Amino acid sequence: MIPSIKQLKYICAVAEHRHFSKAAEACFVTQSTLSASIQDLESQLEAVIFERNKKSVLITPLGERLLHQARVILGDVEDFNSIAHSHEEALAGEIRLGVIPTIGPFLLPSLLAELRTQYTKLKLYLREDMSADLVQRLQQGKLDLILLAFPYSLPDIETVSLFKDEFLLCLSPGHSLEGAKQVSQQQLKGESLLLLEEGHCLRDHALEACKLEKAETDIVYQGNSLHTLVQMVANGLGVTLLPALSIKGGVLGEAKLQLKSFGGENVSREIGMAWRKTDPRREEYLLLAEFIRLHWESAEKLT
Repeated sequence: MIPSIKQLKYICAVAEHRHFSKAAEACFVTQSTLSASIQDLESQLEAVIFERNKKSVLITPLGERLLHQARVILGDVEDFNSIAHSHEEALAGEIRLGVIPTIGPFLLPSLLAELRTQYTKLKLYLREDMSADLVQRLQQGKLDLILLAFPYSLPDIETVSLFKDEFLLCLSPGHSLEGAKQVSQQQLKGESLLLLEEGHCLRDHALEACKLEKAETDIVYQGNSLHTLVQMVANGLGVTLLPALSIKGGVLGEAKLQLKSFGGENVSREIGMAWRKTDPRREEYLLLAEFIRLHWESAEKLT
């Protein structure tokens, strides 16, 4: 017997929430319906996908392989539906866009205003989340596009680069580097460097861009947003690296902080867009990518 699309959605939901009740709620079914359907699937396949106990839900090694394939299948189903609408006017239908927290609040407000003016029939649904979760949702067909920062491992996903986002050093007044016109990567060694918590790819990109090893500086993982890091710097707890995108987006607020560039050194991250290779709307996505690229170039000229 061939597994149903519903059964594949159910096991993906359980894997995402690690909880049968929450998964059932997300799928708009009762827990008993979801549990029975998954048990039927495991019986059909003669395979155990989940280890169940009173405290947690664990995924078996075989279950991980099956879940990967289930996400691919669900993505293909979404692409099947997209083919039926591929003849429609470009950027005139629904697009589900995922974006990471260090891009969304700073790029989207002005971008969406321009998009609404130029593409009046486009309905853009947004989801902000960590890179790993966005990639998983993209693979499952829950998202059509994602905006994230590279480098990031994206197997079987097509990507396009949009623009480079320079990192600037943010420090409080009175810091020893306050008088410097520019700073170098070497000057970060020994500093208390404030970075985002685990799960935020910006942390890894910042360290990689600055060619810093963890042993070379006092790295503090405490911030859960760039706004939090700004407040920590304002309170003299250390220095941080802020993307130019966030600074243009007003992340500093009323804080009177110093910003220093790294001169000729390439200290930046790459902002890009990604979608499933099987999605038939590739030309639309490239059109949107060019729109975003031109929007960023216009914003750069104004600064």
